[in-house]
Amino acid sequence: MRALRFTEFGDLSVLRVEDVPDPVATANEAVVRIEAASINPSDVKNVAGAMDWTVLPRTPGRDFAGVVIDGPPEWESVAVWGTGGDTGFSRDGSHAELISVPVEALARKPERLSFDEAATVGVNFVTAWYGLMETARLTAGETVAVFGVSGGVGGAVAQIAHAFGANVIGAGRHPLGSDVPAAAAIDAFVILDADAGAEVKRQTDGRGADVVYDAVGGATTPSALAGLARRGRLVVISAIGSPIVEINIRDLYRNESRILGVDSGKLSMVDSARRLEAMAPYFESGAFRPLPIAATYSLDDAAAAYQAVADQPGGRVVIRP
Repeated sequence: MRALRFTEFGDLSVLRVEDVPDPVATANEAVVRIEAASINPSDVKNVAGAMDWTVLPRTPGRDFAGVVIDGPPEWESVAVWGTGGDTGFSRDGSHAELISVPVEALARKPERLSFDEAATVGVNFVTAWYGLMETARLTAGETVAVFGVSGGVGGAVAQIAHAFGANVIGAGRHPLGSDVPAAAAIDAFVILDADAGAEVKRQTDGRGADVVYDAVGGATTPSALAGLARRGRLVVISAIGSPIVEINIRDLYRNESRILGVDSGKLSMVDSARRLEAMAPYFESGAFRPLPIAATYSLDDAAAAYQAVADQPGGRVVIRP
């Protein structure tokens, strides 16, 4: 098969399309033909050497959708989707014609989604679900402020929060266009700047948000903390700029605030499959929608596709091997 490979960390010139042995099915592993695989910012960072759990040489790529071509009889020819914090880091990823998938990680693709659409869901929605529903333990009627609502994870958080009965405040650099799925999920919008936390308080009559899901992090952390209600939970998944943040400890304990770190890289392909299965009915119903696809590329043009993601497009970028 043909696969995107890198044997050293560096700029995108280290990526090569190579012929490598086909994966082989075993009692525990199935083989999936990749129909579509998206590129996440973490894939770009992986090539640059920012992910310290990556083992070289490696085929990158976390998210995918495809068809099982070898494995348990009941799974053969079934359309599946997947992702994983190990995928593309400690095991070969999805930017290839074929991928080996643990049988336990096989999850049926929602019929409502095309292969391209399904391939864009994994990292964004699994990270959103893991942080909001499992870590922050959102309950109906709470208020969620989403910092970075225009991004993939932030948009997923807004949709999940809305579906589970929360009041949703979106925070971003600019208002959402009507074509962005999260636009229909938010009840109010604030500009993401140094005053965003105070504006969240104003939008909630001074109370603040029960959960602030900060999909940006670092530079936005002070504003996120300032927007929390008493005993509110701040979910942090990343850090833009300096990872060192100054916090007023007195304000933190007097407000009884909680800071919760979430790392989707700790979720294996099997772990992620369980979350995708939980969310599949919401995609089938249309309650959850992936971001629009900005561009599609062939495997031969993978380096250009990676550059497009590095340039921060307005939608998702997909490789069709």
